[in-house]
Parts: sequence; structure tokens; C-alpha cells
Amino acid sequence: MDKVNKLKIFNDPIYGFITIPNSLIFDLIAHKYFQRLRRISQMGMSYLVYPGAHHTRFHHAMGCMHLMQKAVNVLRFKGVDISEDEENGLLIAILLHDIGHGPFSHAMEHSIVTGISHETISLLFMEYLNVEFNGSLTLAIQMFKGEYPRNFMCQLISSQLDMDRADYLKRDSFYTGVAEGNINAERLITMLNVVDDELVVEEKGIYSVEKFLVARRLMYWQVYLHKTSVVAEQLLMRVLKRAKELTERGMDLKASRALSYFLNNEINNSNFTTDTLAVFAQLDDYDIVSGMKEWQYHDDFVLKNLCDMIINRDLLKVKLKNKKRKLDSVKVHKENLMKRYNISAEEADYFVFTGEISNQAYQLKTQSINILHKSGKIQDIVKASDQLNLKALSKPVTKYYICYPKR
Repeated sequence: MDKVNKLKIFNDPIYGFITIPNSLIFDLIAHKYFQRLRRISQMGMSYLVYPGAHHTRFHHAMGCMHLMQKAVNVLRFKGVDISEDEENGLLIAILLHDIGHGPFSHAMEHSIVTGISHETISLLFMEYLNVEFNGSLTLAIQMFKGEYPRNFMCQLISSQLDMDRADYLKRDSFYTGVAEGNINAERLITMLNVVDDELVVEEKGIYSVEKFLVARRLMYWQVYLHKTSVVAEQLLMRVLKRAKELTERGMDLKASRALSYFLNNEINNSNFTTDTLAVFAQLDDYDIVSGMKEWQYHDDFVLKNLCDMIINRDLLKVKLKNKKRKLDSVKVHKENLMKRYNISAEEADYFVFTGEISNQAYQLKTQSINILHKSGKIQDIVKASDQLNLKALSKPVTKYYICYPKR
């Protein structure tokens, strides 16, 4: 076999050319577990609201790696000592930070797998790959878990101003066409520095950080927590939940091998073995979509109608309010539905429900974003900024929704 050229270049619509720095990272990207991310949509069901939002976790992971390369170069230029091993650790950790996401990104975690988060599954994938790659991911795993002694490296991977957020805000705003989310990731990265192994932003980057936090808030309300996206994701979770319920009752549902495994087995944190991981790695958006295309003809009223709603984008009506809803309105909608279709209260619950969504652009309590003044003084962005609304951005805002059939 010819020797493969492993220093490939990817063309990204946002950053232009992204280079793969070495053969280890090339081999990780080429691995089937990573290639699966091409079949996992980055924004779940948001394409039902924003038709352009069809980009994948693969795009996002590559973008994060590119931004991490930039961050390492900027910090080295400013005299921060980062060894080649540390750089590799950072690139691998950010590249694989989302490898544990299930189909449509979040719907799995709340339906057919219980009590296990995508972060935990990402870690299981990384530990599996570490064995396959002879321990070369050990440092990356340490950084990913936040256990590496040089804290700024853990912050670059996961904090309130990390490479993950820097990429997804810019990328998601590009693919949805929602201009409010378009942050200047490059400028933010150019303003980074390190003091006492903690990540700081130089004073002249203060407005870029303000814009970043405002963009984050607007993207949550306009895109991630858009009421139609919320109801579509709720319906998807209910499809999977109902499919699992029917399978448990002994009904045979047509599904792919990987999906059948999760429908037929009770998978949780305690029994998620290497074998389970191998089956999970077979699971992507296509399994769920083809499942729903079959199930829309099923005899079960609930499963049939839920699938039909998603496949044909004929979703439930959703109303948002700032105050909690009275239970009376839920009761009325439920009773109407039960009478109309002669279904039980338990079945009606799948179509009439309430919930809440919460948005907090900046969390004062957790790892804060610190500004480095010219004098050497370090201050939290909320104190350093003359923008009064940053304090308001750090308070969670909760809205309440009710969903019910349109007719």
C-alpha cells in the first residue's frame, strides 16, 4: 500500500484551510469512531426552524482543533511555555470532546440511555482509543477531565471562554443565518494570555468578550432554545421513549441493529461496557430517521403520530410564558385529546405537556472570565466592564412552555 500523506488540509467554510498537524491526529480523525461524527448533526432538530442548520459534529470538532492551534501559537508568541506533548494533548482533547454525542446530539441521553451523559461516553471513547493508540492520549484525557496541573490548558478545553464555545457560536450562527451570534473568534484568541497558569484576556479584548457573552445569550433564545426547536426535540425524546416502552411490552419494532440493541436493553452508567460502546459507535442520526419512517405506519397511536409529526414537520403547538402555567389549561387540552381519539391519560401525556427553559449567558460562580489590565491587576469581566447589562447576563432567565396538538 502507498504511504498515505497524513498532513492533509481541510477546507472549512468559516476559517478557510485547516491543517492536520501530525500523523497521530490524522489517524484519530480517520478512525471510524471519529468519522461517525459526520453522521451526527451539531444542532439536533434545529434544521426544522433554520433550514441551513445541517452541519455536523465533525465540522465542529475540526473547527475547535483549528482554534486550539491558533490559541497555542498566540500563547507561545507571548512567552507562555507549551511543550509539544502539551500541544498535542490540547489538540486531541478538544478534537474528541464531543465524540460521545448520540444521534441528534442530545435526544438519546433523556430517552433510551439513562443516567449517562455524552461527556461520560466521550471519556469512554477516549480511554478505548488510548489503548488502541498505545497510551498516546493519556495527557489529553488528563486535560479533558480537568486534572492537569496547568489549569489554563483545562480552561482552553472547557470553561466559559473555551475553544468549544468560540467555534460553535460562530459556526451555528453561520449555518443558521442568525447574524447575532457571529463572534470574532480570532480576535478573542489573539487577546488571550496566561498569568499564574490561569487564562486571562488582555484589557484591549474586553469588548470582544462583551460581544461574545451577548452573542451567547441571543443565540440561546433565538436558536438553541427557539420554541420550535424545543418542541421538536421533546417529540424526538418521546418517540424514543415510546419505542422503548413498546419494545419492553414485547412488541417487535423494525429498527437498525444498533437501535434495536438500545431498545431491547436497559443501558445505564453501571453497565455501559466496551461492547456497549462498540454498538453505540454504530448509532447515528440515520438509525433514528429510518426508525421513524417505519414507525409512522405502526399500529400504536402514540408512536405513529409522534413520528408523523417529526417526519412531516407538523409539530405540536407551543406557547412560551414568563410565569408558570396553571394546571387547568393542561387538563383541558388533555381531556379534549382523550375524548377526541379515545385514548388514555397516559397516552395523552405524550402530546400535552409543560416544561421550562433557562438561559444564563455568564455564570459568576464558576470559572470566571478574567481581564488582565495594563497595570497587572486581574478583574472579573463583570467588574471590569462598563457595560451594565453584563451583570444582568449572569442571572438565569427562565421561561415556561406548554405543548399541545394544534387541532
